[in-house]
Order: sequence, then structure tokens, then C-alpha cells
Amino acid sequence: MKKIVLIVATAFAAVTAFAQPKFAHVNTTELVQLCPEMAKARETMTAASNDAQETFNDMQAEFNSKLQTYQSKGSTWTQAVRESKERELTEIQQRLQEFSQSVQAELQQQEQQLMAPIYQKVNETVQDLAKKGGYIYVFDVQSLVYFDATQSVDLTPEARKVLGIPEDRTLESLAAELQAQQAAAQQ
Repeated sequence: MKKIVLIVATAFAAVTAFAQPKFAHVNTTELVQLCPEMAKARETMTAASNDAQETFNDMQAEFNSKLQTYQSKGSTWTQAVRESKERELTEIQQRLQEFSQSVQAELQQQEQQLMAPIYQKVNETVQDLAKKGGYIYVFDVQSLVYFDATQSVDLTPEARKVLGIPEDRTLESLAAELQAQQAAAQQ
């Protein structure tokens, strides 16, 4: 009887040792930001934002011009002309506010539409890698308070390969690239 219990205990210990859950982690922020499709999304968003800013600047210039005219000539106008010009200035201010709010909402919606397929592609890639690797949990390092990297496999490098992200491409190099583009655009 003792022999059977010992054999069962040994077998159970062996099965338990091999049945350890497999954990993995990934940095989805890195994958999304460095994904090749993200560059196209950034270009589209920058172009849309620049177009909106140009339109806003034109509207602001119109307001400033009319305000300057009002301030310089207002004292010579009749009461009716002054009131008409004041209403016109108020209407332009309201249009500026409405335009600003509308554009912000539209740009936010456009960004969400552009980002959705990128997030989906990253999530599908991580899920495929997790299934192939036999992992039961994959954690995103961006939302963890603590994890022991020695007890978990980092899927980020493998996901980078699948997503076509060059090895030398990092969040730091991306930030430097975006700053250079922004500096060039301001000149």
C-alpha cells in the first residue's frame, strides 16, 4: 500500500511539475507605436491637423482684421454700424469656438479609426504567438504593477519580428525622429 501511495505521489509531483502554467508578457505600447502602419496613421493625422490649423488660422486672421478695423474706426461709426460690427465679431468668435470643438472631435474620431486596425493587428499577433507558445496568460507590461520577468517569457521581440518592426527601431529613436520632424515643420 505504501508503495502505491509513493508511486501515485511521485507521478502526481511529476505531472504537477510539468503542468506549471506558462506566463508571458508583452509591451503593446511599443508594438503599436513602432508598427510600420503607425507611420502612415501619423502622417494622415498630421496632415488633417495641419489642414484644420490652417483653416483656424485663416478664421482667426479674419477676426483679427475685423477687430483691428473696429478698434481703429469704431469711434467714427454710427451706433447702428458699430452694433452691426460687434455682432459680426461675436459671430466670428462663436464660429471659431464651434470650429475648434468640431475639429477636435473629428480628429479624435479619425485617430480612433486609424488606430483600431493597428491595435487589432497587434492583439491578433500576440494571441497567435501565445497560442503557438502554449501560454495561458500574456500580460501587458504597461498595465502591471509588478511582475517577475524571470518567471515570464517576453513575447515583444518575437511580435516585433512578426509585425515587421526592425530590431534597431526603438521608442527612443521614434521620439527623436518625431521631434526632428516637428522641428523641421516649424522652420
